[in-house]
Amino acid sequence: MPAPRLPGLPGASPAGAGRDPFFDNAKYLAIVLVALGHAWEPLTHTSRAALALYLTVYAFHMPAFILISGYFSRGFDLSPAKVKRLVTGVVVPYLIFEVAYTFFQHRAEDAPPEPITLLNPWYLNWFLAALFVWRLTTPIWQNLRWAVPVSFAIAILAALSPEVGNDLDLQRVLQFLPFFVIGLHMEPHHFRLVQRRWLRIAAVPVFATAIAVAYWASPRMNSSWFYHNDSVQELAAPLWAAPVMQLAMFGCAAVLIVCFLAWVPRRTVWFTALGAGTLYGFLLHGFLIKLSRWWEWYDAYAWIREPVGGVVVTVLAAGMMTALCTPPVRRVFRFAVEPRMEWAFRKRP
Repeated sequence: MPAPRLPGLPGASPAGAGRDPFFDNAKYLAIVLVALGHAWEPLTHTSRAALALYLTVYAFHMPAFILISGYFSRGFDLSPAKVKRLVTGVVVPYLIFEVAYTFFQHRAEDAPPEPITLLNPWYLNWFLAALFVWRLTTPIWQNLRWAVPVSFAIAILAALSPEVGNDLDLQRVLQFLPFFVIGLHMEPHHFRLVQRRWLRIAAVPVFATAIAVAYWASPRMNSSWFYHNDSVQELAAPLWAAPVMQLAMFGCAAVLIVCFLAWVPRRTVWFTALGAGTLYGFLLHGFLIKLSRWWEWYDAYAWIREPVGGVVVTVLAAGMMTALCTPPVRRVFRFAVEPRMEWAFRKRP
């Protein structure tokens, strides 16, 4: 019997059968952190504390989500069923949201429409472009003897190569590649290892230290390193910074991912079911985040820049992402995020 499809990760099929609440919980919490990072960004211009929290979250939230995506891509091959899932769960949503984001910007800013460029992912669409490339290359990474070291070498070479360009956001695709490849090579027992009680306790001082280090480093470090979408030349850094920073950023991400996963509940809780809708929340929250920038919501009220404003923004962002992952929202937008498209594929005997 084929493994069930996980809607939160388009086209994904785990190696084993059944849904584990741990992974749905992890996906939901990771996607909430994505929303918090985007919502906090305007606050970082006037608050060093907000910037420290922002950098801490950016150090691991997308690497964690990508690693889990890799884990649930272990069963991907080029069989007709898997190719269909790749098309309906990644390619079609990419095309729909690329067009939707472009027209939304035109209406929201009341400006001439930007040209639709399918090779230059707009805002959040970079993840779908990356997932498409990673999934297509999955058979390669599963057959290479030293897949993880090779993926690191590719990430470092990409950081040294400004000519990689922006087509399909390839710079970011290659720099984040090691997290996906590591996920491909993980087994269920690896995740059980991080659920030990002593790790949950140790995660508290580790995260506290990470925030303190981020607070110290925030005025001294270019935050663009955390986005993984620029070469060292574009960051005006020396060539030796590519391997050093890639390995340092990976080390920080790895430690924080372990601590994050140690805190993830292992049992079914109130938000477990929302883990199946994380891609909906990811793609849809971009409209509200961009609207808040274009309509200058953060500048409308001075109190938003105060500590109480940061708390309000945090609660609203978490609530927004939670609502966007719910079953009613998924039913409304299933045509765009998970279209069935039976008519587009040949029927197999």
